[in-house]
Amino acid sequence: MISSMTADFKIRLLTSIYTLVMVATSFGAESAPRPNIVVILADDLGSHDVGWRGSEIKTPNLDKLALSGARLNQFYVQPVCSPTRAALFTGRYPFRYGFQTGVVRPWAQYGLPLEERMLSKALHDVGYETAIVGKWHLGHFQPEYLPTKRGFDHQYGHYNGALDYFTHIRDDGFDWHRDDKENHDEGYSTELIGKEASRIIRERDKNKPLFLYVPFNGVHAPHQVPEKYSAPYSQISGRRKTYAGMVTALDQAVGQIVDSLREQKMLDNTLIIFSSDNGGPQPGQLTSNGNLRAGKGTVYEGGVRVCAFATWAGHIKEGTEVESPIHIVDLYPTLLKLAGAPLEQSLPIDGRDVWDVINSGAASPHDAIVLNSAPSGGAIRVGNWKLVLNGASTTDEESSAPLKRPGKRGTKGEGVELFDLKNDPSEKNNLASSNPDKVRELQLKYEAFAKEAVAPKSAPKGKGFRTPKVWGQADTVQ
Repeated sequence: MISSMTADFKIRLLTSIYTLVMVATSFGAESAPRPNIVVILADDLGSHDVGWRGSEIKTPNLDKLALSGARLNQFYVQPVCSPTRAALFTGRYPFRYGFQTGVVRPWAQYGLPLEERMLSKALHDVGYETAIVGKWHLGHFQPEYLPTKRGFDHQYGHYNGALDYFTHIRDDGFDWHRDDKENHDEGYSTELIGKEASRIIRERDKNKPLFLYVPFNGVHAPHQVPEKYSAPYSQISGRRKTYAGMVTALDQAVGQIVDSLREQKMLDNTLIIFSSDNGGPQPGQLTSNGNLRAGKGTVYEGGVRVCAFATWAGHIKEGTEVESPIHIVDLYPTLLKLAGAPLEQSLPIDGRDVWDVINSGAASPHDAIVLNSAPSGGAIRVGNWKLVLNGASTTDEESSAPLKRPGKRGTKGEGVELFDLKNDPSEKNNLASSNPDKVRELQLKYEAFAKEAVAPKSAPKGKGFRTPKVWGQADTVQ
């Protein structure tokens, strides 16, 4: 029959067959076995406030997961909440779309730009059922910016940060939603998030792989927790006791999620990734970032290097410790490749596929990792060297003022710091004056990135702004 076809038709037929084979391959051998993906993000968790790093705060469920896979000991995020979430979902540094200096405030008239290709949408397009359970924090001022318009089949939780854990109110506006509609489930938000994530697992479409994103608002302020969680910490006083209880509540919610995965016989084909969205605030008083310098809101290690792990039975060796630096932008291409989704897109990706780093100890694929680039300064890591310019700090959603900038130890006021992280992870010794050539090398790399930065978005509260009854509804827009 083929012999009777015209030459032109034969060419078109063979081209079509080749295309179908390539598509099938992209969803088959190259991406097998297309795992379920669960990404759990804690909020403001100190990098050393977990059991596997020696904390007095008990986290048995997180410990078990961390020890069953790879502990990512040099995992980087952004200094505060929204930028980290944006980096995860775009695979692109936040300075490329104006998210480098702060968070999306409740009254903000912007969100993550619609032209950005979202991780959720990319996974949805290749057949994943997608769900977000927890904190969005990427914009809600127009319907197009809500989760169910950005690739999620299911949404549950809140749009803003710093809401009351029991009333679900932020600045007099109600902020709890299911599928982007007002929802009045009652309870402590950490418990509600764990319960809903477990429900999604049980009631998922069994014919599709699942992408479940669980961004807890725990353990961010306001520091609130049922007494049963903080009771075991009688040796701790003040706000840290409450904070410890919040960490325990989060850990128990994670345990509930894992129990549901086990009951559904999903653990063997589920990749679980855990991270905090930034380092702990007020280290030494409220949180612990161990020996890392400073905390949330800064580009020092205590602000951007967080506790993180990845586990997947049979694919990531138990008890692995990964020392190669990884940035949260790397999860975007890594997860897309595992899912069989195309990496080609109109906007360039900063992330690199780090699957070989996680599961076989390969070296970091990065020539440089930008820790932030803002008008006030930033930081870049190249190998074991790190350049900090002006000790840049960013803003939190609880105040329009910058977070307190830590003192620049070992500087002479020049605003340029160079650290050898291999020998000085605590960033105590500024080597800038003794290594001018290395400073210039890193500065040139930093400046090349900084030239590509766009102006930071901002959200001053207008004089006529009225808090809506429910955040995200039509009367939010002023």
